[in-house]
Amino acid sequence: MNTIQDSISAADTDMLEPQDFTFPVPIAYGPGRLAEIGQRCAAMGMSNPLIVTDRSSRELPFIAQLQQYLAEAGLRSGLFFEISPNPRDDEIGAGRAMFVDGRHDAIIAIGGGSAMDGGKSICLTANNDIDLWAFEFEQPVPEIGHGFPALITIPTTAGTGAETESTAMVTDVGQGMKFCVWHPDLKPSLALLDPELTIGLPVNLTAWTGADAMIHTIEAYLVPGFNPLCDGLALEGLALVSKWLPIVVREPQNMAARGGMLMGSCLGGIAFLKGLGLVHAISHMVGAEYNTHHGLTNAIILPVVMRYNLPGMDDKVKRMADAMGLQEHSAEAFIAELERLLDDIEIPRSLSEIGVPEDCAQRIAEKAIKDSAAGTNPREASVEQIRDLTRAAITQAR
Repeated sequence: MNTIQDSISAADTDMLEPQDFTFPVPIAYGPGRLAEIGQRCAAMGMSNPLIVTDRSSRELPFIAQLQQYLAEAGLRSGLFFEISPNPRDDEIGAGRAMFVDGRHDAIIAIGGGSAMDGGKSICLTANNDIDLWAFEFEQPVPEIGHGFPALITIPTTAGTGAETESTAMVTDVGQGMKFCVWHPDLKPSLALLDPELTIGLPVNLTAWTGADAMIHTIEAYLVPGFNPLCDGLALEGLALVSKWLPIVVREPQNMAARGGMLMGSCLGGIAFLKGLGLVHAISHMVGAEYNTHHGLTNAIILPVVMRYNLPGMDDKVKRMADAMGLQEHSAEAFIAELERLLDDIEIPRSLSEIGVPEDCAQRIAEKAIKDSAAGTNPREASVEQIRDLTRAAITQAR
């Protein structure tokens, strides 16, 4: 096994230094930068932000640290932590009520993907009486009477890449389906990327969220259409994640690996503005019904969908293989490398191993085909074909 020092080249040491970016939103990257949050909030004119996180993060040290830094800057704050791993529309309503009742003026979303989705969804509804589902991605963009509250996003996992946009996945409890909500005028005022916040992440969650980041880059790159900005970000994100994911699982304290994963995840999140594919369409509906971890579910489904999507995409497979440093450029070799990497980070080989029953395949497919990610998959699929893919992922993904 490499030591942490052996894993870090001279070029990688740049990831240990503070970096500020302005695209696509202001981004403050670097170890220890959470300590700046109080001064940054005050400079933005905030006085009483609402912190939004998920239930599992409620007692983690970064929540207390965030509250302390805000207090030291003279800011009041509230905390809403009733967000599930797959956020629900009723939870968003409860968070909005706390925002209004507490007279908050901004939202700080901190945590994994569910916290990001929860915070952004509350922000969409906080200053207006518009129903959450009016912001659903496929609906006409609603006109809002007031501006959105300022939004700061602070990811503590390197997976979702949700910190630079307004898009959020929420479960419609009544339908048992996940939908994407958003608004083009809602943009984070700041995304704060501090690799130190991901150091304490358990190994299994490091693996699951990291696999999610990798899948974002792959699915985004495979979406048809001319978008060189997103394609370039997807390939660089894939290069970062494929390099650092095995290392960070072996060496959880490796700060360069944590930083590389956080930036790779961020790039993947920007890239998938282009769209996603059937991995996510199926995973969204499995998660909505069985509350499975999103990144883990994606990772199990990935090889099945790649075997369906990649035939005939030789040019794109070659560029992805090059980004991963592979010598062979065939679809078969690329899928084999994905499977090897997934085995290396101990991803289960089928959805049945995480409690998903085979008899749900038809129902999941009927829902998944309605998912916006299905519409940007590079190869068209019928309900029957999605059913077969889902069944394969349940019984024998790889």
